[in-house]
Amino acid sequence: DSSTGKQETITIKNDKGRLSKAEIDRMLSEAEKYRDEDEKHQQRIQARNQLESYIFGCKQAVEDAPAGKLSEEDKKIVRDKCTSELSWLDSNTLAEKEEFEDHLKDVQRVCSPIMAKMHGGAGGQKTGGCGAQSGQRGYSG
Repeated sequence: DSSTGKQETITIKNDKGRLSKAEIDRMLSEAEKYRDEDEKHQQRIQARNQLESYIFGCKQAVEDAPAGKLSEEDKKIVRDKCTSELSWLDSNTLAEKEEFEDHLKDVQRVCSPIMAKMHGGAGGQKTGGCGAQSGQRGYSG
């Protein structure tokens, strides 16, 4: 009041329903933990998708190969490898990223030389091959 010179302070607190500092810290810690898990899960899914895409690209490339570009034996090798890898994928949906990457390298080892023949390259080169058909990069090493 200005006439008496007395002053009062009123503080309105709205703490009801708010998180405590400890709760916020716990939630941040959990978010960090799950972020790492989510990142690993995403990498695993990307590796699986890359393998699956490469397999389907190879199968499609063999099916669409112009007459005379590939021998029936080469086509059979690619089809058999792709079929066995798809079967492995179906049985190992929860495999680790490294397992998917190893299987991709194995499929590329078998299919890339055959795809190189089809595209007119040297037989033993590791080219983009099927992966180039499916929008993926080929194994180069």
